[in-house]
Amino acid sequence: MTNSNEFLGTGRRKTSVARVRISAGSGKIHVNGRTFEVYFPLESQRMAVQQPFVTTATSGKYDVFINVAGGGPVGQAGAVRHGIARALIEADAALRPLLKADGLLTRDPRMKERKKYGQPGARKRFQFSKR
Repeated sequence: MTNSNEFLGTGRRKTSVARVRISAGSGKIHVNGRTFEVYFPLESQRMAVQQPFVTTATSGKYDVFINVAGGGPVGQAGAVRHGIARALIEADAALRPLLKADGLLTRDPRMKERKKYGQPGARKRFQFSKR
């Protein structure tokens, strides 16, 4: 039930999932009901979130509403970035080459490796003693 002037995008990174809704506006970004500056206090996270807008020179043209869950702050920032890039393509398909060239449409496949039985972690082994 979205308006015709709203565009959706889903972004994922590690275990984080971000549902992004963009609409024409003045550039306000809200994450989980809070302002973007409050939700992402670190500058590196804010830069990651704004990267799709900087790449496509669309800063301040869209209002963004984001619902993000799972993972930690860095994974969430990556998921939001992915979701914004996908939503921008929905809004304007001509932006695709710019976003693709910067690697913003590629889902980062790196995940935490599972713990194996007989070991304390994914790769670490229990201490070994011959005697």
